[in-house]
Amino acid sequence: MKKYLGNNADRRTVTRYAIRHSLLAPKHMRKVSWRIMIKVMPREVVRFIQSIFGELKISEAGYEHILSEADKLHPWCLDHLQKVLHVQKS
Repeated sequence: MKKYLGNNADRRTVTRYAIRHSLLAPKHMRKVSWRIMIKVMPREVVRFIQSIFGELKISEAGYEHILSEADKLHPWCLDHLQKVLHVQKS
């Protein structure tokens, strides 16, 4: 992880990298992750994880609740994603 510290990548750099390596564009990855996450998590938690705060109308207490739900559900969602994609854990 230390080898990535201090590296800055803007949106254009990541997009160019994806195109050069025939990867799915970041904007499409966001849509794919949305579709996968809403199958296993509540929509407000997915909006929170994807930082779509404009769609969230919540109080401070609600924010704390969604934060704890995201902390609890996000690792489980990643495990589900690995199963869906048949990726082995390293």
